[in-house]
Amino acid sequence: MARSAIGKMSWDKHLLRSVQDAPPVHLPLFLYGTAWKKDRTADLVYQALNAGFRAVDTAAQPKHYREDLVGEGIRRAIHDGLLRREELYIQTKFTSVNGQDLSRMPYDPRTSVTEQVHASVKSSLHNLRASDASSSAEDAYIDTLVLHSPLPTMVETMEAWLTLETYVPRRIRNLGISNCTLPILKELYARATVKPAVVQNRFYPDTRFDVPVRAFCREHNIIYQSFWTLTANPELIRSDPVQSLASQAVISPAAAFYCLVLGLGNTTVLNGTTNRTRMDADLAAVQKVEQFSKDSPDSWQMILEHFKRLIGDDVTL
Repeated sequence: MARSAIGKMSWDKHLLRSVQDAPPVHLPLFLYGTAWKKDRTADLVYQALNAGFRAVDTAAQPKHYREDLVGEGIRRAIHDGLLRREELYIQTKFTSVNGQDLSRMPYDPRTSVTEQVHASVKSSLHNLRASDASSSAEDAYIDTLVLHSPLPTMVETMEAWLTLETYVPRRIRNLGISNCTLPILKELYARATVKPAVVQNRFYPDTRFDVPVRAFCREHNIIYQSFWTLTANPELIRSDPVQSLASQAVISPAAAFYCLVLGLGNTTVLNGTTNRTRMDADLAAVQKVEQFSKDSPDSWQMILEHFKRLIGDDVTL
């Protein structure tokens, strides 16, 4: 059952903060990451949904994402009866000019930030519609739209955010921000009417694993989304707590690392594997670790506490 992650560990999904009259939005622990999949995007999204992923992360940023093919993969899965739209969490992003390839953009960079946001959202709603009928874009909605990064100034950042707020709750259910430092997150939270529901950041040593950001998220009912999780942390994957969990729960070290990050609480992980066997194994690993934590709670807590010490996180779950 979905529940708030504040002070609790959910091995299922998180319930995002209620926004106005929007229907409840549940965020699974794994989001299928679609960056850099290029022409394989539709097939890989379909495979991921067929494997059991129920959340997809993309962006209106043709430089790194094929949002149109993400939508194609989702529509194929819905058409084939793998799931219904309301069973799927769809997350995309508004990417500012600085993050775009000027030859391929979803908006005119010469227009105002407000107009850029409107054009980007319109494009995303069309790309991520639930059926092939073009009219279905009129009924399309996005579960969370993430500001891909703060804009060059806080004034511009707030202009983009306030424009996104005009779509909440009907066309966009929640808002979030990515690549965000704690000072900007605090200012955004203080000034926004629709508070951020998610923060998506790199989980890696250069930011000391975002310990203060994650603490702020816990305090303000914001779900932390970890990305670049495997790529940036080869030493942690080889660490004793990860290896111990992998051995005791009989899962791969990579999956054990994912599960320990999830074990920090209030956290989800982007998982962009292109290997169907790993898709299945990673999803199954969460269930195995949940069972391990129930069957051997002392061992689980010892491993988790060791892991938390390694990343400088001494927050009690």
